[in-house]
Amino acid sequence: MKHVILHADGMADHPRKELGGRTPLQAASTPHLDRLAQGGELGLLAAAPENMRQGNGLMGTAILGYDPKKYYQGPGPLEAASLGVAIGEHDVVYRCTMVTLRADAQSGSKGGLNEIKKLGPHMVMDDATAGLISTEEARELIEAINEQLGSEMIQFYPGLGHRHLMVWVGGKSRAVCTDPQLLVGRPIADVLPTGDGSDILWKLMDASFQILRDHPLNDERLGAGQKPANCLWLWGQGKAILWPSLSERFKMSGVVVSPNDVHRGLGIMAGLEAVDGARLAGADLRTQAAVALGELKKHDFAYVHVELPDEVVYGADVAAKVKGIEAVDRELVGPLLEGLAKLGAYRIVAVCDSGNVHHGQAAEGPGFFAYRDSAAAPSSEATRRFIEADARASLVPPRDATKFVMRLFAKGT
Repeated sequence: MKHVILHADGMADHPRKELGGRTPLQAASTPHLDRLAQGGELGLLAAAPENMRQGNGLMGTAILGYDPKKYYQGPGPLEAASLGVAIGEHDVVYRCTMVTLRADAQSGSKGGLNEIKKLGPHMVMDDATAGLISTEEARELIEAINEQLGSEMIQFYPGLGHRHLMVWVGGKSRAVCTDPQLLVGRPIADVLPTGDGSDILWKLMDASFQILRDHPLNDERLGAGQKPANCLWLWGQGKAILWPSLSERFKMSGVVVSPNDVHRGLGIMAGLEAVDGARLAGADLRTQAAVALGELKKHDFAYVHVELPDEVVYGADVAAKVKGIEAVDRELVGPLLEGLAKLGAYRIVAVCDSGNVHHGQAAEGPGFFAYRDSAAAPSSEATRRFIEADARASLVPPRDATKFVMRLFAKGT
């Protein structure tokens, strides 16, 4: 028996005016995901307790069977696990995102960014990805930051694109920090870090602004009409705590297949093997499906995480999101289901959630799932689709995401 969790991250959405009141999933053609919904169980999935801080990796933590209240510390420690960054018991990992800040016109500031001398309330979050800066450019900038700000207590580590890490040895983890995606187009006056340790975070962010503002690479980006990466935004912090092994709990071998560092880190924390990120970096969806099927020949279980490209996720083109969803269904889900059938009996749960928050839109409602056991008699819901509305209309009560793995790995049918 093969077992698969297919996590379609960030594809759930709210109805869009541009799509005639439909969600992107409703507007997309997804015959393979719909086949799962029609042939198995469809319903809502509860992952986050009330008042639980949201963040990238929370749904993945829950669907792998870990209570987020106990084990989810934020995306920082998960990325550190994926990148192989050694973390001490009392160290705190912060996600440091490269962003573009600009002067707030309403504040009366007349000068350009190069004339602003200090991080403060007169600034606006212009772009939370620094114009989708490339990994190569970002590495040059993060190395410049580490050279000037790194110490025995503070170290910066490069990641991918605009996503990087800072480790604070023996640091503070209770500061209130905000995901920069929530702030796009808004003044940063009321959202700079507050609470325990926030004075250090402010100083580091301000120092990063002063270093990056004058960096030659940003001059080149401005000259080319690109947005500068002129500040490191610190958030998503947590400590690296020990997770019990999923493989040992269910006496099976497992693997995580994802190009995303947070979700690769999730798998590693859960005791799964992780496909080398280099095998998936820049790979297309069909390659990811082929890698997953190849790993399933050696393992009992695969956690397959997929998300839309950054330019789609962070862009405003809803039609591009529809096309991206269709590509996931056609190039990853279809080949994966076809290959699974050739490997024998299987169980698969496809999970969809709204993922990160973008364009100031709060994530709405729980995620949803479709579950299929190839050994069970198929359902006869011929018109049902893998969409938000049909999941809400299902007679199945909302499932606790943290308990779903017990069903997935249960003995028998």
